[in-house]
Amino acid sequence: MAAENNRHWKPPSSWSALPLELAGLVLRLLPAYADRARFAAVCPQWRAAARQKLTPPPLPLLALPDGTFYSLPYGELFRFPGCGFAGYKSACGSWLVFPRDDGCFLVNPFSRATVTLPALSSVRLRPPNAVTKWSDVGKAKCAEPFCTWMHINDSEELHIIKLLLCSPNLVAALVGVEYTSQILMCQPGALSWSVRACDECKDFEDMAFYQGKLYAITDDEDLLVVNVSSDQSTGDPQVSRVGRVIKAKGDHCYKGDLSVYHVVCRENSVPVMPVKKVYLVESCGALLMVRRKIWCQAPRPGVTSKIVAGKSEFEVFKADFEHSRWIKVSTVGDDQVLFVGRRCSRALSASRYGLLGNRIFFLDDDDEHRVDYFYDKENTSCSSYDMRLGDVSSPHPMISWKRRKEMRLAAWLFPQD
Repeated sequence: MAAENNRHWKPPSSWSALPLELAGLVLRLLPAYADRARFAAVCPQWRAAARQKLTPPPLPLLALPDGTFYSLPYGELFRFPGCGFAGYKSACGSWLVFPRDDGCFLVNPFSRATVTLPALSSVRLRPPNAVTKWSDVGKAKCAEPFCTWMHINDSEELHIIKLLLCSPNLVAALVGVEYTSQILMCQPGALSWSVRACDECKDFEDMAFYQGKLYAITDDEDLLVVNVSSDQSTGDPQVSRVGRVIKAKGDHCYKGDLSVYHVVCRENSVPVMPVKKVYLVESCGALLMVRRKIWCQAPRPGVTSKIVAGKSEFEVFKADFEHSRWIKVSTVGDDQVLFVGRRCSRALSASRYGLLGNRIFFLDDDDEHRVDYFYDKENTSCSSYDMRLGDVSSPHPMISWKRRKEMRLAAWLFPQD
């Protein structure tokens, strides 16, 4: 009977006649953005099928500031046609961020859409008559216990640490100098940011928009909720209040201060110390704190004054909002892969892409405005941490780039935001 049916089956007159459902099945077998881009380039019908979003979005791209990209899981360079997108200073989901003197320009290399944001020099104070509470403070070194936006806003080193497009009408940014930062708000296309000028600046590590609320985490791992309201006169978004929802115990907080350090153990007779990075990631409906502990060689008198980075370890904690605490978890899920970075972090389902789960992909994506440690190797790359085995591997040994200052801004870029 099957043979009889096959004799009556006729292939489509051309590939462009491939039914939409079959095109979707083909796309599901292509986890890399580069392959899906080639699929869409075959003909208008296939391009339309690719735009139907009948499949999960492809794997993220690894973006480098020189305008080159790597389309995971491949190790070959990928470039968008017609434009290099070189010189970005941050990344946010599908967007690359290009700060300029007259404003901030966002571009989506996948759709070519653009968004404009205000310049960092254009900020509305809340309250509008805010004044400095103490004087003679260095621009980048706030020695007093209470530093506000008023003490850092005139610094030439002011920069965007993290940017989030929370909704079509809300953009949030961590803006600061070195380890001191403040939360700013605006709408896309607005002429100015809004900031609570008298709120204490903090060493914010990351920020996430989770279940309709904006959260930020500090270096001491306190989780803060940022309440947003509308300006009664303009309707623009503004921070109305910042409240603490989780107070960290502080027993695992490692500072990256180069002037003060504490040697905690020795490895092969070399004193080592932990320096950390902290990320916020939403995964399976939960808000996770990912703590990356980087074991560094401590400075040795008469030999070196530098803290040199070594191997990385990870710990993951789930936010327990009911009891206001972090709960340590031993796994991120057999079907979950976390892509973490200073500029953008996401969780993806591993089985959709043929990946092994319970892993964390991470970058050596240091902030060019703050130095926690140095490296003994010239090249860098992305790496994978196995939560079950506790080891680090290089899943893409062909992917590497020089560890120059401007190349610290490597970032994950996620299609179809």
